[in-house]
Amino acid sequence: MDHSAIQSEVFLPNCELIGRGKVRDIYAIKDHLLIVATDRISAFDFILGSGIPGKGKVLTQMSLFWFEFMGDVVSNHLVTARVEEFPSDLNEYADVLRGRSMLVKKAQPIPVECVVRGYLAGSSWKEYQFSQSVCGIKLPPGLQESSKLPEPIFTPATKAMSGHDENIPFEKVVDLVGRKRAESLKKWTLDIYRSAADYALTKGIIIADTKLEFGIFQDEIILIDEVLTPDSSRFWPATDYVAGQAQESFDKQFVRDYLEQIGWNKQPPAPSLPQWVVEATSQKYQEAFERLTGQKLQV
Repeated sequence: MDHSAIQSEVFLPNCELIGRGKVRDIYAIKDHLLIVATDRISAFDFILGSGIPGKGKVLTQMSLFWFEFMGDVVSNHLVTARVEEFPSDLNEYADVLRGRSMLVKKAQPIPVECVVRGYLAGSSWKEYQFSQSVCGIKLPPGLQESSKLPEPIFTPATKAMSGHDENIPFEKVVDLVGRKRAESLKKWTLDIYRSAADYALTKGIIIADTKLEFGIFQDEIILIDEVLTPDSSRFWPATDYVAGQAQESFDKQFVRDYLEQIGWNKQPPAPSLPQWVVEATSQKYQEAFERLTGQKLQV
């Protein structure tokens, strides 16, 4: 894919930038927030030197699909993603915002990464090999890499000062937000995962795990940020699934595997990606989007 299509930076000079994450830029727009998903990609907590064409549009449009899909499960922060409905002072940016931005409610983020795992992969597989448990949850003996768990498990995490996610026990979530809210976070995270995983299987995709974020708006918990995207989830092709090994994927794992293969020491400066990795990653993201949503990406 043509590298000129990459939008690693999206500048809105007349708007107040209040936050810049690894992928998203957040602007204050009157009583709302504008979230713009760029084509930046991060791995191992570093923004890489190459963007992925169309990635921000995949993340935004896939999140929109899941927000609608989960509407009966939990409320979310979406106001509108139609640029025609944005405040008029954003009109001059319509072309760059279309398909990659959302106007959302100003929720107060809850400082917990709500992670749910249905399969044993990544850090959970490493932890299981050492302790036969994940995030303090004991698991049956004899599981293999990529094994399906008897039941999905809630394995929350929080951001440490270094910026890395750190797994925390459920009681730590209770300490952070109170028992009632902690129980709600756990229930909604598991409900969302089960509903999405069942649906995805009908489209030939296994959702091995995912990370959700919630916020408080008018004293209610709502779903915020991105939902069930290739950045926040492990998507595996169901037809190729074999327990006991790493899986092919439609997600960022492809990039992580490349970085491991070249022996990057996970220290700055972060490397750029060769064109074949950029193009393959873009294709994987778009295939996941089209399979799961049944839609063509709005470009």
